[in-house]
Amino acid sequence: MAHRITRWEPNNPAFWESEGERVAKRNLWISIPCLLLAFSTWVVWSVVVLKMPQVGFHYTKNQLFMLTALPNLSGATLRIFYSFMPSLIGGRKWTTLSTASLLIPSIWLGFALQDPNTPFSVMLIIALLCGFGGGNFSSSMANIAWFFPKERKGWANGMNAGLGNLGVSVMQFLVPIVITMGIFGALGGQPQTYTQNGAEHQMWLQNAGFIWVPLVIAATLAAWFGMNDLAVAEATVAEQAVIFKRLDNWLMCWLYLGTFGSFIGFSAGFALLTKTQFPEINVTDYAFIGPLIGAIIRPVGGTVSDKLGGGARVTMWVFVLMAAAIFGVLSFLPHTGADGNPVGGSFWGFFLMFQALFLLSGIGNGSTYKMIPVIFPRLAKKAAEGKDEAAQKKALLDGAVEAAAAGGFISAIGAYGGYFIPQSFGVSMDATGSAEAALYAFIVFYITCVLLCWWRYARKGAAMPC
Repeated sequence: MAHRITRWEPNNPAFWESEGERVAKRNLWISIPCLLLAFSTWVVWSVVVLKMPQVGFHYTKNQLFMLTALPNLSGATLRIFYSFMPSLIGGRKWTTLSTASLLIPSIWLGFALQDPNTPFSVMLIIALLCGFGGGNFSSSMANIAWFFPKERKGWANGMNAGLGNLGVSVMQFLVPIVITMGIFGALGGQPQTYTQNGAEHQMWLQNAGFIWVPLVIAATLAAWFGMNDLAVAEATVAEQAVIFKRLDNWLMCWLYLGTFGSFIGFSAGFALLTKTQFPEINVTDYAFIGPLIGAIIRPVGGTVSDKLGGGARVTMWVFVLMAAAIFGVLSFLPHTGADGNPVGGSFWGFFLMFQALFLLSGIGNGSTYKMIPVIFPRLAKKAAEGKDEAAQKKALLDGAVEAAAAGGFISAIGAYGGYFIPQSFGVSMDATGSAEAALYAFIVFYITCVLLCWWRYARKGAAMPC
């Protein structure tokens, strides 16, 4: 089949069975590893900052939190623009280009980490460039949404996003291993040495960047030769920009900030927060577990919402339970002792509450993405009520265009949680010596999400039940 497909009718059962399903799934299975590598690149700093002080990088706690937060700031901002790109230049071409862009921060990070005298300003630039990985999510989701029939969109979005989100966990599991060995030989540079418990050790921290290079090259080639552009998905910015007039676009941004923003924010900040609260714990042994849970459970959120006919009720209860889990985190935090160091608390209680947050945010990621392809086609269909058959058909296409564009834009706003959460921890600890102020702020935010979801989408007689 040609790389550009001119006829695409996924809601036509005959077309779907004869050729549509095969093509759609091939694009999905290539999209997933591309997105996984994007997430790995995006959040790599969450592990790197834990090791930098050992090999001679003398940064403050706030500077380390900043390095984990900045990729999320740039990634969220890039998502705003990336969400429109598949419809402008084609999903295949944009996936190829955006995946290849991951080579820039990966290679630069590998070289910068070999010299502890690398200026902090350079590290800030590399952290911002790692946001390329964050931007890829919105374009990937906007692209894959076009390939599947409406009754399979929840599953497809859940698989693409959920397995793509696994990049966070893969990175947090893989990087602590690869930095202990000279995988690339002389090409990978010399190891750094450090002393721990009276013994000298070696570390190849640069491998945190270099390890992704061959994988990104392979994924880029797979996207170029194996994916497709859909003519039906082509749309101008003006045609997609109608979403900015939709109230539901902005309301769903708020809800997705609560679900995905929590997932990526806690993924970025959990390890460093744990290090500050329970310094005796080797957090790299556990950091990957929460993101793994959140990623794996995401398709379940979409599938359950598919079966319930919508995601609003699932999303609302997710926020109720997330607020309760934050209270649990607060109850297990240590308090500040007379010497300024953490005293008391329970790491395992703290850890289990955070795992609950990852689980719930993962379910919420799936349920909110089920709501989007229901809301926007319904709005377009409502606007065409009473008009002729041609207007009705156009409304179906317009609804699909809006849903794809909204899905990308909403994911962009949601990703800002990856910046605000680590920064909130850093600011709270600088101002009060504790993370409690940030956690109480999260509770208030989740309560607003419960009320909004109930009022607009979940209650009996809601304006937009979904």
